Amino acid sequence: MAALRVTWYSPQEYLRLERMGKDKHEYHNGRIYAMAGASPSHVRVTRNVLTSLHTQLRGKTCEAFGNDQRVQVDASGLYTYPDVSVICGEARYDPFEPDNLLNPTLLVEVLSATTEGYDRGDKFRMYRTIPSFREYVLIAQDKAWIDSYFKGDDGEWRLSSVEGLEAVLMLRTVACTLALHEVYEGVSFESAPLPPGESSDQAH
Repeated sequence: MAALRVTWYSPQEYLRLERMGKDKHEYHNGRIYAMAGASPSHVRVTRNVLTSLHTQLRGKTCEAFGNDQRVQVDASGLYTYPDVSVICGEARYDPFEPDNLLNPTLLVEVLSATTEGYDRGDKFRMYRTIPSFREYVLIAQDKAWIDSYFKGDDGEWRLSSVEGLEAVLMLRTVACTLALHEVYEGVSFESAPLPPGESSDQAH
């Protein structure tokens, strides 16, 4: 993401501009950042995860939202659009800005080369200031791999990872599963970059 220009905006100014425009932007500490367009793989993975969670949560007390739902992180001043959000119980919104969600339980981000460091680092640290937030799912788009961080009753975050299209990830906060062959339906890994020093002949 790149800052539009070195200008400080209030949250109210950001939200007014966001509602007027067609593109989505992230906001943090007075700065507005343009969100890069998603790759076809990113779009497919996001769609597949949202579809799976929506189906599994139907009739339950949790609900899944796509990446049009803006999340407001009060403690850090972050406004952003997770790829998928899940809310359990009654959704809470900012009373003055009622399209800003305040209490996600589970958040999903589909990783890319340009956002992975931020999603795993600063963004995760800001997400962790949300009191209701208990589970963070990070999905690779260049290989069948998912990392999931879960906050235990002791307040500690623990990582579990699954790999391969035959694998299944259990989402502990919402009692759902993500089968990787469904998550990656329609996604081709043929164009994924090779590890350094490995030729295409060695990879087969």
